[in-house]
Parts: sequence; structure tokens; C-alpha cells
Amino acid sequence: MQVILLEKIGKLGNIGDRANVKAGFGRNYLIPQGKAVFATDKNIAEFELRRAGLEAQAADKLGEAQVRADKLKAVGVITITAIAGDEGKLFGSVGARELEDAIAAAGSDVTKNEISLPEGPLRHVGEFNIDVQLHTDITETITVVIEAE
Repeated sequence: MQVILLEKIGKLGNIGDRANVKAGFGRNYLIPQGKAVFATDKNIAEFELRRAGLEAQAADKLGEAQVRADKLKAVGVITITAIAGDEGKLFGSVGARELEDAIAAAGSDVTKNEISLPEGPLRHVGEFNIDVQLHTDITETITVVIEAE
């Protein structure tokens, strides 16, 4: 299935690119989310009329993400206290929701969907580097220190 991308999508391409995607991905995700349209002659003509507006909108989103990244960088180190055992293992874990709350308390705004925890929730006391992807082009790394109560 061929689609025209209406916004930049990680591994597929930029605005206006034609991408071949699997039918289910296109029908169930890209098109309902407004990220792409079917690559028909009519849609191609409509897209060319809207191209300038879509590119300006994408530039605005990138600018907002850069401001948020600067704000996140200014926060510095995030410290979270949790109940832990003698060996430093936490009773429970620190996940994306707890990190989101801690970052919000420190003065920045991120959503839990933007926080990347590829190895799962944090379960030990220590210092961790966490990636926060604010935009497809902007990924900021923050340092999280988990201390025992």
C-alpha cells in the first residue's frame, strides 16, 4: 500500500514522501491518526496545495519541542526517593509515570509516552541516564538518581 506522509515519521520519511507500508499499518494507524493519506491522484493534488501549511505546522512543532528540550536540560538531575532493601533493590519499581511526576515537580513537562525505558522499569538504587524523545528529531538525556529512604 502506498501512502503520502503528512508529517515526519521516524523510519518512513519526511512530509510529502511516498512510502510503501503494510496495509494494516496504513489503514489502522497512519490514516486514522492523520499521519498519512492514500497515494491517489486526487490526494496528491490536495497534498500539494496543503504542503506549505503542513511544513509550517511541522516547523512550529519542532520549535516547541526545542523549547521543551531546553527547559528539560535546565532541570538537571532528577532525584527520586524510594523504599529499598539492604542490597539496594527497590520494593516495587520506578516507571515512566513516576519519572513523569518527578520531572513535572522539577519544573518541566513531559508525558510518559515520551520517556524511553528500553530495559523496563528501574528496580535498583543508583544513577541512570534516561532518554526523553520530545520529537522525532529531538531526544534529550536526563540523569535520574534513585535513593533509598
